[in-house]
Amino acid sequence: MTASVHHLEQLLLHVLVQLIIMIAAARLFHGLALRLGQPGATGEIVAGLLLGPSLFGALFPEASLWVFGSKPGDEIAVLSQVGLILLMFQIGSEFHFNLLKDPATRRTMLGVAAASILVPFALGLALGLASAATLAPAINPVVYSLFCGVALAITAVPILGRILRQFGLTAHPLGVIAISAAAVNDVIGWLLLAAIAAIGAAAFDPGGFGLKLLGLAALGAVLMLVVKPLLDRLIGPVERGEKPLGPDLIALILALCFGAAIVTSSLGIFAIFGGFAVGITVHRHQAFAALWRDKIGVFVLVFFLPIFFTFTGLRTNVLGLDSATDIGWCLAFLAASILGKILPVYAAARLSGFTPAQSGVLGSLMNTRALMELIVLNVGRDMGFIPQDVFTMLVIMAITTTLMTGPLLRWLLPKTGHVIPQGVDA
Repeated sequence: MTASVHHLEQLLLHVLVQLIIMIAAARLFHGLALRLGQPGATGEIVAGLLLGPSLFGALFPEASLWVFGSKPGDEIAVLSQVGLILLMFQIGSEFHFNLLKDPATRRTMLGVAAASILVPFALGLALGLASAATLAPAINPVVYSLFCGVALAITAVPILGRILRQFGLTAHPLGVIAISAAAVNDVIGWLLLAAIAAIGAAAFDPGGFGLKLLGLAALGAVLMLVVKPLLDRLIGPVERGEKPLGPDLIALILALCFGAAIVTSSLGIFAIFGGFAVGITVHRHQAFAALWRDKIGVFVLVFFLPIFFTFTGLRTNVLGLDSATDIGWCLAFLAASILGKILPVYAAARLSGFTPAQSGVLGSLMNTRALMELIVLNVGRDMGFIPQDVFTMLVIMAITTTLMTGPLLRWLLPKTGHVIPQGVDA
């Protein structure tokens, strides 16, 4: 066996050990979370955090170093990004824009979306400006503060969708408003993140930025005018039951997702956005989206998502917040994120005629951050918008706000007259 083959074999064995540990831990904590009344994905997020320096690395440093190394390896980083591209396709394909045809529902959704974006963004911006000198002295304070605003404004569409299924709210007016407002919230969040990336560039060139916008518009035009009609024609027979979801169509969609990811990455708008853009082109085909979720999506959730959660956990060291100043700022971010979501959404819902309990449900749902927040935080860390300690603070915020949702809904939903279904795997 040559040296290069031996090295490749050793690398493969090392990655396989990592995969076994990540997937097993994710499934274990998924089941534990369900038994505690939480969405299974919440347990997977916690599992990823515990595999990092916050627990495994602290208790068994030598074993952690042997399994995961001193930092996440490139192979884990790449696998996590591939998984996110596929997940973002699924998220885009499951958007229910048709649920907003009712004018009253649409007005309420827009009010909830505006409240859930503007207030937490303003609070995050203010906290960023106040903490920049202390927490991020080496980072452009404007870029850092703007990113803090985006981080507090995010709502997690994927986890929210799973929570709605768990609590039987998918077709309920409250669920429709929440998931639609979260979708608007996340799209605006991604656009703001792209703008911050442009502002944070070492040499901001208005002409170059304009060309990137034209490139994004060209991608959108190609997707709508070329890709969408093609996929409509290919997906139609699958939805009508005339053909199965076969390997050729799966291969085409994978190629489109990865191709769009290359384009969006080249435009400086993150590779994972390419998968989302392709997903949007097929969002009208909900039967197809369900087939894709059952055939491909389950594998993405079981295999790829634990890799991303562990990748995030390996970069998060809760024990690194070891000073009163760090803990104080962490609590400040947490309080601003919770109050900045729940109270404005509650007020917007009350103004739209909802009862206090219904308004509280909407506020609790919009406070869910989880996966989308973790994606945004990893982008911000990679681009140098936030330092390590602030990354950790915001990860804690993302997990805490998501863990709150289940207990709040179990308390509030009975007050609205809604019966919570039992035994739904989320």
